Amino acid sequence: MLDQKTPADAAGKAPEMTDKTLTGRFAGIDVGGTFTDLVFYDSKARAVKLAKVPTTLDNQSKGVLAALDAAAVDAAALDLIVHGTTTTTNAVLERQLCKTGLVTTLGFRDVLELGRRTRPHAYGMTGQFRPIIPRDLRLEIPERMLADGSEYAALDEDALRAALAELLDKGCEALVIHFLHAYANPAHEIRGGEIAREIWPNGNITLGHALISESREFERGVTAAVNASVQPLLRRYVERLADRLSERGYERDLLVMNGNGGMVSARVVAEEAAKTVMSGPASGVMAAAYTGRRAGIPDLLTYDMGGTSTDVAMIRGADPAVSHEIEIEYAMPIHVPMVDVRTVGAGGGSIARVDAAGLLQVGPDSAGSVPGPICYGKGGLEPTISDANMALGRMDPGKLNTISGDVSLETIRAAFQSRLGDALGLDATEAAAAVLRIATAKMADAVRMVSISLGEDPRDFALFAFGGAGPLHACAIARELGVPRVLVPARPGITNALGCVVADLRHDYVATVNQPLDACDMEEVHALFARQVEEGRAAIGRERVEIAEEKISFSVEMRFIGQTHLLRVPLPSATPTREALQALFEEAYFKRFQVKLPEIRPALVNVNTSVIGRRPEIDLSALIDPAGRKATLDEARTGTRPVFFDAWIDTPIYWRDHLPAEATLSGPAIVEQMDCTLVLEPGDVATQDTDGNLIVTVGPRT
Repeated sequence: MLDQKTPADAAGKAPEMTDKTLTGRFAGIDVGGTFTDLVFYDSKARAVKLAKVPTTLDNQSKGVLAALDAAAVDAAALDLIVHGTTTTTNAVLERQLCKTGLVTTLGFRDVLELGRRTRPHAYGMTGQFRPIIPRDLRLEIPERMLADGSEYAALDEDALRAALAELLDKGCEALVIHFLHAYANPAHEIRGGEIAREIWPNGNITLGHALISESREFERGVTAAVNASVQPLLRRYVERLADRLSERGYERDLLVMNGNGGMVSARVVAEEAAKTVMSGPASGVMAAAYTGRRAGIPDLLTYDMGGTSTDVAMIRGADPAVSHEIEIEYAMPIHVPMVDVRTVGAGGGSIARVDAAGLLQVGPDSAGSVPGPICYGKGGLEPTISDANMALGRMDPGKLNTISGDVSLETIRAAFQSRLGDALGLDATEAAAAVLRIATAKMADAVRMVSISLGEDPRDFALFAFGGAGPLHACAIARELGVPRVLVPARPGITNALGCVVADLRHDYVATVNQPLDACDMEEVHALFARQVEEGRAAIGRERVEIAEEKISFSVEMRFIGQTHLLRVPLPSATPTREALQALFEEAYFKRFQVKLPEIRPALVNVNTSVIGRRPEIDLSALIDPAGRKATLDEARTGTRPVFFDAWIDTPIYWRDHLPAEATLSGPAIVEQMDCTLVLEPGDVATQDTDGNLIVTVGPRT
């Protein structure tokens, strides 16, 4: 745990607070797969406390309380706690879901299983698919709305009551009501919800149209099924955590991070539980956007490398890209707004092996935390990315947080020789270097997915490196992509917790139009935007959180008639003309695909509004204790060791907390700190800004 305060200015006086400065005492707590991280910020004392404790997977609230204890933070004295949880994410990915029943339109019980014309693997009839709700728990009743919103068949209320009774007899804890074309006319779903609330013994009821109102039945149904299946889990968890915090004297609102980078009160978060899926990666991206805005670098490609995977995202103008079409695994689309994060199976624990064709492969299999990489000393035998960094001198065995045994470098190098080098005709050093080159290529490909594949040039961005292993590889990845700069925040290993502190209030709304553009009633489109703004402002007004300003953004999702996939088009205002929509769509389509299709009519599918309550500023310079800084770079130097950069080079080692305020470092160099290690390769130059960020100018490829 670190206890830090912001430095006074040259006159010996702390900078004055402004009306856009965060006031009070705040704690951001993020639960990760291995560690639970905490950032505490006291605006009055200009103090920061940090904590990193093991995650308690059986009950995450224990880890949250342990983090408060480790940082010596009194819950009763806090003005706000913002919490990022993996409860719903883990439940979905591990299929540890609550028993859920579905009532749908007669003849459509198999929509969730039929899905789209896709398969788990592009070639061959291999792979498997399990729907969120099994077939025996998907029941049909007579009712039918048409796509234009007119009623074709009335709702059979007696059949609905019988279906609900059958699902309860089968032990269902949660319920989905998902009727055909409810986005066009939700009357049957609304009435169905009223009946269900008379019969269902709890509040775990999801109406498909209430969560998202879009035209695609499969995507809307899966999203509703995910929401219902995790709703009881999240409700129990936040209630348990709120009770434990209340026992410690915390009586204010507990806010929970959503996957769109915003946050919502724990009092209502379970109603739209699906929106918390992937909230962990989202909080890190929000911290990156906030840090980049303060550093004057608003265009970022974020790179978060952990133990098992790497998450990447794109930020333009300090606003992360948000998508309504995230598919977190095969045939599991969750069409609620989420920060567009892409993941590849390359983390510190990714295992390197030689395949049957004699080729070196890295990942996606991981050593996990147990037994973990060889260097952890917990019985791991397979060489991993972390072991490669250790073998090449990039990491110090004495500073590895998770190490529990005495594993020598000779043991690690012997594993690279016997398991990789002998088969490849390489010595141990060459084999370890080859592992890092392949890992760099894989992670660079992930960055390309959120940049080049979307029509963006990586050279227009800086790479924001965080996570426990991100700064180890950031400069190599940037060089691979031609990215000119790397931004390494003050505390890369606790960036997700920082994201909880700086996150804004955010509410996203989607409404379906689904008509050819030339047939749209533009006044109705403008009215949809106006209703969404009104609803968003009301939602933010209900939150008991201080905001500094309001920001509203508008967009539409369009396609050419006959196409399936949608293209998101940002709008400058909520009152676009038909001609402006067509021009903006054609411009966006050409930018993405480099093709013009003037002979095909466009269709307006969805209109979207994001209402954001910007929270006041937080002083990030408090993240590194100014009292620990040394006067010169030599004083911050802790030693020298051989590091492999195409050749072994005696490389200076620095402790980041000791770097002078205006330090400039030239590579090769290693910068170590409590939560990560930064590798500067030959030719790289790093400077430090007033917030304590290291901004690296990437040298040319050698």
